[in-house]
Amino acid sequence: MVAEAVLQASSVFAAFDKDGDGKVSAAELRGSMTVALGEDVSEEEAAAILATVDADGDGMLDQEEFSKLDAAATHGGADGDEAGDDEVRRRCLKEAFMMYAAEGGDEGARITPASLMRMLGKLLESSAEKMELEKCRAMICRFDLDGDGVLSFDEFMVMMMGNA
Repeated sequence: MVAEAVLQASSVFAAFDKDGDGKVSAAELRGSMTVALGEDVSEEEAAAILATVDADGDGMLDQEEFSKLDAAATHGGADGDEAGDDEVRRRCLKEAFMMYAAEGGDEGARITPASLMRMLGKLLESSAEKMELEKCRAMICRFDLDGDGVLSFDEFMVMMMGNA
């Protein structure tokens, strides 16, 4: 499970590192976030996000710094402040979920194999690795607790929190 998480984190980092130099610039962060969120992210927003985890101050994120950004997004903050963590974590997960979900509004949204394949295709567009529909079905099946072939938000939360 740990090796799988490391591999997944490396793949996400590689998808953001468009020029393959081992660093993610504010422009690369902005571009990837714009694709992932489906809305424009300003240069200032991307720079501010980058600055929150840029430990060495070089204006770029190496893989370790990027993983801190990922952890902050997944776990509601890097400082460990317990107050409001659950709500922040839930909001971040909901935003991530909606990026992958098929149309259906907030309540009816589900991650289908096709919607997962579409989003992974966007994230991995510069990579040689392309997700096949069968692989996406297998990924969903692993966390599909009710067996309906799609992921609800609750199932997505279980997957992202590592409680399966």
